[in-house]
Order: sequence, then C-alpha cells, then structure tokens
Amino acid sequence: MTAIAQPDVAFAGHDKFIAAIDAAVASGDEHAVTAALRNTLCGMIRDPDVHLPACVYEPIQDHYARREIYRSPEHGYSIVAMTWGPGQGTPVHDHCGLWCVEGVWDGQLEITQFELLERDGDRFRFRAAGGMQAGPGSAGSLIPPHEYHTICNASDDRVAVSVHIYKAPMEQCSRFAHEHGEWYLRTETCLSVDCAV
Repeated sequence: MTAIAQPDVAFAGHDKFIAAIDAAVASGDEHAVTAALRNTLCGMIRDPDVHLPACVYEPIQDHYARREIYRSPEHGYSIVAMTWGPGQGTPVHDHCGLWCVEGVWDGQLEITQFELLERDGDRFRFRAAGGMQAGPGSAGSLIPPHEYHTICNASDDRVAVSVHIYKAPMEQCSRFAHEHGEWYLRTETCLSVDCAV
C-alpha cells in the first residue's frame, strides 16, 4: 500500500516557519493554540527569512485561490495560502467546526464577523457583529461557534494574500446566501484547492 503524499510546498524559510507553527500547535487547548498561532503567524509574516512561494501572488480570474502549502503529518493541521484578486471575496461562511488562525501576508482585506441570532432549518438569521480592515502582519482567530464571517479584497487594483492555519484540512463548509433582511439560506459546499507550484 502506497502512502499518499501530504501537501508540502518548498519556499524560503519553510523549515523555520513549520517549526514555529508546530511549537504553537503543541501549546495546549484550542484557546492557547490559537493565541500562540496568532503571535507566531504575525512574527513569521514580518520575518525577513520567510518568503511564501511565488505562486501565491498569482490571482485566478474567476475565484479567489486556495493553495494548500503544507499539511502536518504529526499534528494534522493544514496551511492554506489564499490569493485575493481585486474585488474577490467570500459569502458569509463557517469553518465546519474547525478552529482557524488567519493572517494577512500582503495587501489589505476586509473581514466582517457575523453573530448567529436564530435558525430555522437551513435558514439562519445573522447580524454583522463588527468588521475590520486588516493589513500585512495582522492575524485573527476563529473558534466555533464564533466562526461566521466574510473576507473581501476591496481594492480595485491590488492583489492580497492571506495565510490560514486550520485544525485539520478544511474540505467543506457551509455558505450562506442572503435572502432578505437578516436571513440567509445555508448550502453545503465542497472546497477545492488550486495548484501550488
């Protein structure tokens, strides 16, 4: 039986980056882990020895790119670099019960958190609970059930790049399409990854 190769893309500072993430992930419960990862990711973004692979700066015209650059064989976490072309963004979505730490590597992103007010089957009532403009070196975390949010590159001409560290590979999520008022309709979505070479 042949083992399936885990995603592991080479880039400058790779070993330093992964060692720092490994240390943070081993730091305790999900609150301790995400706090340590936020600090670690901010440090790695500013570290002159660490440079993401060139492919993550290349946007894809019809969707924001999701490139998995590493999956830990020991801890199970997944690192995904996302490339946001001008105007690209997400609908309201969840993280399928996985904690996540997200950091802006380059450019500017608008992040809006949503609070779940009530649910009626596949209809969910959300209220925007705060937003922020995030620039290079900033990082935040999402711990279920506080995981509903949108991300958008509002720039007309600049690409943005973010790095997302998930507890495990995120291969699906719920997306929420706006119906009216504060009501949204949930659909389950399988998430694909784009080539990272």
